[in-house]
Amino acid sequence: MMKLNNITKVYGSGDLKVPVLHGIDLQIEDGEFVAIMGPSGSGKSTLMNIIGFLDKQTEGTYALNGKDIKDSKEKDLARLRNEHIGFVFQQFFLLPRLNAQKNVETPLIYAGVSKAERAERAKDLLTKVGLKDRMGHLPSELSGGQKQRVAIARALVNNPSIILADEPTGALDSKTGVQIMELLTALNREGKTVIIVTHEEEIAAYTNRTIVLKDGLILEDKKVTT
Repeated sequence: MMKLNNITKVYGSGDLKVPVLHGIDLQIEDGEFVAIMGPSGSGKSTLMNIIGFLDKQTEGTYALNGKDIKDSKEKDLARLRNEHIGFVFQQFFLLPRLNAQKNVETPLIYAGVSKAERAERAKDLLTKVGLKDRMGHLPSELSGGQKQRVAIARALVNNPSIILADEPTGALDSKTGVQIMELLTALNREGKTVIIVTHEEEIAAYTNRTIVLKDGLILEDKKVTT
C-alpha cells in the first residue's frame, strides 16, 4: 500500500522557486489499477516520479507498506526501486546494442543474479509477452509494440509488486496501444498494482480508478465499481 500525505514539490530556490505539487493526499491499495491524468504542467509526471522513488517530495510523508521513506538514503531508495517497482516509459529506453533478451536481463545484473538465472528469467518473460521468436533481435529490428513488450518484460524481471507506466502507448499506433493495455490489464489481474500516467481517456478507461490533477492538486479521484 502507498500512502501520501500533504505531498508538496518545489523545484529551484529563492526567486526561482517553481511549485509543482501543492499538498497531495493519496492512498493506493495493493492490486489497484490506477490512471493519473491531467494537462501538461499539472504535476502528474512529478507525482509519478515521487511514487517511484525517482524524486523526493519537498514536504509531506510517503509510506510504502507502512514504512516512511522520506529520510531514506539514495542507496536505500535504489534498493526499494529494484525490489518493488518496474518502470515502463513512452520511449522504451532499450539499450541499442543489446538484443531483447540482454535488455531484459540488465536489471538482474545490478541485483547480483547469476548469468544462468538471468537468461532463464528473461526468456520466460519474453515468452510471456509474446516475443519468444524475437529474443535475439536488436531494438532496431523490432516494431514499436515489440519494443514496448521488451520494456514490460524488463520491468517485470525482478518480480515487482508495482508497475509504473508513463504514457506507455504514447509512441504507438492505436491497435498496438490496445495490445499493450491488454497486457497491462492481464498483469493487474495477476495481482500487480499498475499505475499509468496518461492524457488519453481511452487508456484511462482500462483502469479501475482515475485520478485527475490540475495545477498540482487532485481535481478528481473516481473509482469504477463493478
